[in-house]
Amino acid sequence: MISIDDGVATVDFFGVKRLVRLDVVDAPVGPGDYVLNHVGFAIRRIPAEEIADTLALYDELLRSASDDLLAGDVRGELDATEVPR
Repeated sequence: MISIDDGVATVDFFGVKRLVRLDVVDAPVGPGDYVLNHVGFAIRRIPAEEIADTLALYDELLRSASDDLLAGDVRGELDATEVPR
């Protein structure tokens, strides 16, 4: 998470800056925290001890076969943005 302004966070999603609402996140968050995003809402703060494993999982998903549905969703999110990566 890069910054927070009035309940909306600017996050870095694999090099893409996105706005994410903080209305339903499960724990207090601040700049530097990692969150799990679902349809524009932060739903879970990722504990510091889980960050490396979570990022490794996403890296593996992005390198996986194109028929993986979760990898396809992540690629779709990245491709749908108009912000340069």
